Amino acid sequence: MSSAPLVENVKLAVIGLGYVGLPLAVEFGKHYPVIGFDINQKRIDALKAGNDTTLEVSEGEMAEATQLQYSCTAADLADCNIYIVTVPTPIDEHKRPDLTPLIKASETIGKTLKAGDIVIYESTVYPGATEEDCVPVLERVSGLTFNKDFFAGYSPERINPGDKEHRVTTIMKVTSGSTPEVADKVDALYKSIISAGTHKASSIKVAEAAKVIENTQRDLNIALINELAMIFNKMDIDTLDVLEAAGTKWNFLPFRPGLVGGHCIGVDPYYLTHKAQQIGYHPEVILAGRKVNDGMGRYVARQMIKAMLKKGIPVKGSRVLVMGLTFKENCPDLRNTRVVDVISELKEYHVDVDVYDPWVNPQEAKNEYGIEPIKAPQQGVYDGIVITVGHSEFKALDQAALRAFGKDELVLFDLKYVASKQAVDLRL
Repeated sequence: MSSAPLVENVKLAVIGLGYVGLPLAVEFGKHYPVIGFDINQKRIDALKAGNDTTLEVSEGEMAEATQLQYSCTAADLADCNIYIVTVPTPIDEHKRPDLTPLIKASETIGKTLKAGDIVIYESTVYPGATEEDCVPVLERVSGLTFNKDFFAGYSPERINPGDKEHRVTTIMKVTSGSTPEVADKVDALYKSIISAGTHKASSIKVAEAAKVIENTQRDLNIALINELAMIFNKMDIDTLDVLEAAGTKWNFLPFRPGLVGGHCIGVDPYYLTHKAQQIGYHPEVILAGRKVNDGMGRYVARQMIKAMLKKGIPVKGSRVLVMGLTFKENCPDLRNTRVVDVISELKEYHVDVDVYDPWVNPQEAKNEYGIEPIKAPQQGVYDGIVITVGHSEFKALDQAALRAFGKDELVLFDLKYVASKQAVDLRL
């Protein structure tokens, strides 16, 4: 725990108990009275039983949060005086920000908001969203006046799903508040549980902007490497060999090519570009990076088809095994996974696709994407295999075990450098 003192007279509510909210609620619940609130009754029931389906928090860690209670009843929030909002901020089918979860959470809080309360947002947004989109909802529903009766803060989430090294308390926290006094209180609150310390931003907008550019920067760096991989492929140069050679220089950044999905990197840049376009600026570089990364699924599938044709494997009616459906390795998170782009493009060529991923919840995959993952791959039946996610289970397979899933004439495409260069037919 942090060496900073606890803040007195605090009763917290954490709104939204997903990958971000639950670890935060658990950590605060070790030291403060906390209501962990979520609209999903099944999620609440599972958490009460000590079961976190996101696998972010263990049953033992949950048991340590002795002051944390779980609820999906809004009336239970009435005694809270600090609300922390950790709901998703997705994009719609037109790649525009969808603030619906944020607005609904603000409406829920507004119904119980009292004089002196503070509402802190952690969800990733564009600069200005807290004060321009959320605060008016709080005012409308509560009948209270912002910065007179109630106050706001913004402290961007920095959770990295599946990462057991970088946890809530070990990642420095950016904080901010709507007045200098509130900024100090918000900072003190987080500092009391964050051992890595805090950085108090000069305003809410600065904190919002800092968060959204963290992932935009990563998105652009990966887009550059993806484009380089496509260039090197045309030149018959192995991309990983190039990156390892270049990586011997101390300031070369160690990014790797691949599919860019998830709830952050593949989404957040669209929040920034949306706001930029609203104020009359067309962000060419950011959108160019998004275009490259959004097109990688199609590129992967087409490279697979070309390789099959070169080997004389009939494409129509062929069977391809896609290994991995989550958006990243060793994590059950399916949000915005771009593996679905590979699958849908292969199906355009009338390929029969089996999807295998030991980390996913099969029902969630079916509900979200209409995909029914297989329990285990068959031996000797596939014309092609695409390794799309670098799960540890896949890395544990040797060359013979991997190729045993396929027929004698097989194309093995490794997007994540799981196998050796000699073991595969294609790499990004």
